[in-house]
Amino acid sequence: MQTNTSDLRQYTAQLLDLYRHTPGTLGRLRREDRRLAVDLHHRGVSLRTVAEAFLLATVRRCLRASDAAPLTPVRSLHYFVPVIEEVLTNPLPPGYSEYLKGKLDKIRTAHDEAISKDSLGGSPKMD
Repeated sequence: MQTNTSDLRQYTAQLLDLYRHTPGTLGRLRREDRRLAVDLHHRGVSLRTVAEAFLLATVRRCLRASDAAPLTPVRSLHYFVPVIEEVLTNPLPPGYSEYLKGKLDKIRTAHDEAISKDSLGGSPKMD
């Protein structure tokens, strides 16, 4: 039984660390997040599936209309449950995760460049 407890601890630690470092999240953990991580382990949801769901949801959040209202940060691991279920039902095709990572890298690069240009141009004008 020691191995199962160790596996559970390792799984939840990795899942929660992945969640905390997912762009768009607050980076904080709640008791409910820990419970959900344990539940996902008991259900046999792989860390790969969870990581793909986080990636898919993050890219979807980023690829919104530029004039859309900003989204509030994700405050709970539960936000990702529908996308985890989606990836369980319809696994991502081979190579699609790499494609999404490339999209996310381009979004980050464009965002970083925009921030750099703004900081070079001085303070933003206030009306």
